[in-house]
Amino acid sequence: MAAVKKMSLSNITTGKQKAALKLVMHAIPGVGKSTFAANMPKPIFLCAEDGTKQLDVGRFPTPKSYDEVIEALGVLKTESHDFKTLALDTLDWLEPLVLARVCVDQGKASIEDIPYGKGPLYALDKWRYILMLLDDLHRDKGMNIVALSHSSIRKMDDPATGSFDRYQMRMNQKAADLWMDWAYAVLFARHEVFSVEKKGKSHGVSSGERVMHTTWSAAFDAKNRFGLPETMPLSWSELERAINSEDEKVATLRAEVEKLVPELPVAEQEKARKALNDWAKNDPAKLSELQGRISAKLALATQPELGENHV
Repeated sequence: MAAVKKMSLSNITTGKQKAALKLVMHAIPGVGKSTFAANMPKPIFLCAEDGTKQLDVGRFPTPKSYDEVIEALGVLKTESHDFKTLALDTLDWLEPLVLARVCVDQGKASIEDIPYGKGPLYALDKWRYILMLLDDLHRDKGMNIVALSHSSIRKMDDPATGSFDRYQMRMNQKAADLWMDWAYAVLFARHEVFSVEKKGKSHGVSSGERVMHTTWSAAFDAKNRFGLPETMPLSWSELERAINSEDEKVATLRAEVEKLVPELPVAEQEKARKALNDWAKNDPAKLSELQGRISAKLALATQPELGENHV
């Protein structure tokens, strides 16, 4: 009997799929990144930070090695539990454990002893293995993953604009790039500060608010796949509401378009469905435009003297 092909046209799916989140948040110390993670659904912390002592959350014993980190991830993968979120607090705490494991593998006393500066490159394989295990938890257990990191100010040399300072994750840049590529959203959290001119000098004034930035700027690393506002309050409930409101808007618009399509002449229904699935997809603006075009077409159907219009 011939094997059934998994990669076949009959198995193709379309439309936006609801999934758990993969987040990275970097922040200045004390802004509340651990509290943010603690407010996510049923969190379990894997950490060596003191930031969770005052939080009513589950936490693993503090790992003393890379292998213990891997062991903890394996426990979450293979044992039954009701945790919905894994918080790694923090990546810059975890990095020395990763580097120490590389040193053991290479038979060296320190990462600087590895020839040609390749220690951090060897570490990328360790990071990739952690990310693979996190993807297993995300896919098979439906867990949200939030990786927390402190921020540091680093100088960036841009050939087009010259040098300038910006906030980045406090870890090796190549490792940070791996985490940023993996995440659905990279958030930068800070106290909201404004620059005020007084007697010819600039002074920083805090509004007292804590905010998170969701898109890249020259001042910090950030990104998101959800069409979020560029700046939001530092709040899990605000982030959840913003993500879900986008999902709900897309779902509502698609449902409205799908309801209108059967009312079109049979010859035009296939064209409308193609526009829905191949053009509009999950873009709210395009879905709204398509809905308007189909509605206009149906309205004109009762006024043939005005001529034909096309979806």
